[in-house]
Amino acid sequence: MIDQVIDELKNYDGRPVKIMEVCGTHTSSIFKNGIRSMISPKIQLISGPGCPVCVTPSAYIDKLTEYSLKENHCVLTFGDMMKVKGSKMTLTEAKAAGGKVKILYSPLMAVAEAEQNREIQYIFAAVGFETTVPVYALLLEEIRQKKLNNLKLMTSLKTIVPALSFICENEKNIDGFLSPGHVSVITGSKAYRELADRYRKPFVIAGFEGEHILAAIYEIMTQIKKQRFEVKNMYASAVTEEGNQKAAAFIKEYFEAADGFWRGIGIIEGSALRLKEEYGAYDAESAEEETKEDMPIGCKCTDVILGRINPSDCPLFKTVCNPLHAVGPCMVSPEGSCGIWYQNS
Repeated sequence: MIDQVIDELKNYDGRPVKIMEVCGTHTSSIFKNGIRSMISPKIQLISGPGCPVCVTPSAYIDKLTEYSLKENHCVLTFGDMMKVKGSKMTLTEAKAAGGKVKILYSPLMAVAEAEQNREIQYIFAAVGFETTVPVYALLLEEIRQKKLNNLKLMTSLKTIVPALSFICENEKNIDGFLSPGHVSVITGSKAYRELADRYRKPFVIAGFEGEHILAAIYEIMTQIKKQRFEVKNMYASAVTEEGNQKAAAFIKEYFEAADGFWRGIGIIEGSALRLKEEYGAYDAESAEEETKEDMPIGCKCTDVILGRINPSDCPLFKTVCNPLHAVGPCMVSPEGSCGIWYQNS
């Protein structure tokens, strides 16, 4: 069966088709399995806004660095946030300047830090998509139960469906979407149905093995050929129609939708999750500020995030921009499109 799929995709000779893979894990798997070499050059695979670190506003980084340099304060974060540039500096640079920054490997490690050092005010950098939000909700539960008044969250939480709606509305030349597997576990396949109906584009959810992605591309191409525009769940082992309702309810308990600022894109309506007002005591000034100039000069991360170009089309790629000296945010994180392309091309 897979040989037939590869044969048909390899020999496709119709009009050029552009498919966006939203998730960075899909991008990595496409490289790992050599999928581009198995399909027609007329089928273009492009990356989307699937890296939360890459779309975190510079104003958010600025607030974190300010907190780290404040007396009796310490910022807790994951490692991939350390090199993301704010308008002035990165967290790595803030730490070198005397700021207190500590890398954690799990949000719940923040609780132990706060319990052991009650005299320090901790700011946890809560960044991510729907996949990680339930863990942040669990962290809030722990903070409340243990009555920790020295641990707060600064959130930059995004939801993927409003971003895909924005892309469909503004980037008309994308023909179909390889929907993110991990996010879909939380949201369920139903989350994409309105998009498929409104914009008349296929949304296919796939696992991360090479054959899963090839089958999903084949499904997208079949739908385009037959002028069907549907949501197809090809990752039924992990994704259901309704999603993880327990996790969704947990998110709803603590967070509510708000407009969100995406670095390189701007405001996307209803695309952020903020702490509800009743939990404001645990919020470290999370409100995002819109910035006019949010990308370094010459950086094409905006065009990469929106699927207009591939990372290799950016003039800075592999010249002055690399993982050790990342100019733009898409090169900073191992989940970022540019970082993945750098490691694999």
